[in-house]
This record gives sequence, C-alpha cells and structure tokens, in this order.
Amino acid sequence: MCAPSQQGRAGRGAPVCAPSPQGGHVGPPLRCPAGVNIDKCGVPATLKRMQMPWTHTAAFAEPELRSIPAGPFLMGSDPAHDPEAGPEEQPQHTVTLPEFAIGRTPVTCAQYLVFLQETHARPPAHWRFLRWRIRHIPAHQHEHPITYVSWYEAVAYCEWLAERTGKPYRLPSEAEWEKAARGVDGRRYPWGDVWEATRCNIQPEREETTPVDAFPSGASPYGVLDMLGNVWEWTRSLWGEKLRAPEFRYPYEAGDGRENQAAPEYVRRVLRGVSFYNEAAQARCAARYRYSPHNSYASVGFRVALG
Repeated sequence: MCAPSQQGRAGRGAPVCAPSPQGGHVGPPLRCPAGVNIDKCGVPATLKRMQMPWTHTAAFAEPELRSIPAGPFLMGSDPAHDPEAGPEEQPQHTVTLPEFAIGRTPVTCAQYLVFLQETHARPPAHWRFLRWRIRHIPAHQHEHPITYVSWYEAVAYCEWLAERTGKPYRLPSEAEWEKAARGVDGRRYPWGDVWEATRCNIQPEREETTPVDAFPSGASPYGVLDMLGNVWEWTRSLWGEKLRAPEFRYPYEAGDGRENQAAPEYVRRVLRGVSFYNEAAQARCAARYRYSPHNSYASVGFRVALG
C-alpha cells in the first residue's frame, strides 16, 4: 500500500509507489542494499530489471567531487542565532569527521540514465510512457537533478557506481552533508548568515527543478552546489520509526545506530537540503526532514559521497 501524501516541508503530492513487476526480469536479479536477493526481500519493485528501448542514451561520466577536510564543525542550530531552529536540530554541537569527498552537485538525470541503461532498473515515474515501452528523460532536463527516486534506488545507484569505478561510493551521512553545506562556522546558509533568494532555487511558484549548476553564487565554502533548494537529498542516516520526533536526536553520534545501513524498511531516513517547493524560512543548512525509504517525490533526489 502506498504511504499517504505528506504535505509540508519536504514537498507536495502523493508518493509514487512501486508498480508490481510485469513478468520476469532480464539477467541476474539485483541485490537489496543489505545483500539479500531482491526477489526475497521487501525492497521495491522499482529495482527489478527491465529490458526496454531508450529514446535517449548517455555516456558514463564519474560524478565531479569536492574534498572536505578532516576536522570539527558546528552541527545543528542555536535558537539564539537562528529563530527558525526546530527542536530536531538542537542542541548545536561540535562534530569531528574524517576527510571525505562529496558530489559537487546532486546526481543528474543524464548520470542516472547511464545507471538505468546498464542495470535495466525501472526508470523514475515521470520518465515512463506506454507502460515503460519507451523511456526517456523529460525535455531539457538532462542536467537537472534526478527525482522520483526512493532511498533504495539511490543506494542502488551508489552500489552500481562503486562497482563501475572500483571506489567505495555511497550516500553521505547527514553530518557529512551538513559540513559540506556550511563549513565549520555554523552559518545558516552555504554563503553566510544573510538570506539571498538569488543564490538558490527556492521559489514555490516556479514548481520545478533547475540545472544543478544554475546557481554558482550559492556554493558552499567547499565549492559544493545546490546544498539549499532544488531538491531534498537522501542521506544514509536514520531518523527513526516515528514521523514527528526523531529517534536519533542530537548530539550526533555515528556509533549509536543511526548509520545502520541494514535498518528495516519501516525506519525513516533523513533528507537534507530543502527543495524548490519549500519556503525561504525552511531553507537552512541545519534543516532536517524524513521519509520512508520507499517514498519517491518530484522534490527529492540525492548526491554521492566517497571516503
């Protein structure tokens, strides 16, 4: 059964539920993120293989990365400094991370297309036509962020990319994501503490994504783009089972179970970044949200991490 529509901070509309598979699938079955045969676990049918013609093709290109140095940073929000701070973002505290790398932009439609071509996984809902007999990227969206992907599909892309390159690609933790977005000084936005609408895609009336490099002035201290606006982004971190309050609160402790990648499907995952559909008051580096790992929306994408 589909999860109910969740209006609010993360976006609009009902989730796109995985359709039941049409017959068999071509080639060996894909694996669940935990390494279980997909035919024997609860991972959505969208990961099953489909062999269909493409009206577009794309060449493989490894995502461009930005290196984030090891060291401490301020994570979370201080309500004395940020009046929009939510309880799930508090208290503000210091977290120390090892060096890692993160995608300069979210994964684009063109990059995700290569994954689909090579794995025959089902495409996002808005790419489908005539029961998947024709599949294509929507017009003029090759460099837009991929959307309508579940957490499981984002993980599958990272696993495919890791196998394709021999490098341990994965989703970023929410701590890694936040440091890449704001640097070490606890700033509210990637560019500082003063809101500037021209630096990101936060315009609910527009109701669409933009190319991932459309707002270079919104870059973080490390040169990472689209860390606010355009799409919410899946992280590897867990929120917990409850919708309203996170099971995994702050201070952030990586070893307390929140980075358990084998967590069951009823445990919600954390999203970061805010989408084009949200209001400016919600667009802050510390903002946290959550969805079921099966959910996929027009306002949700992801980026990769390495290290």
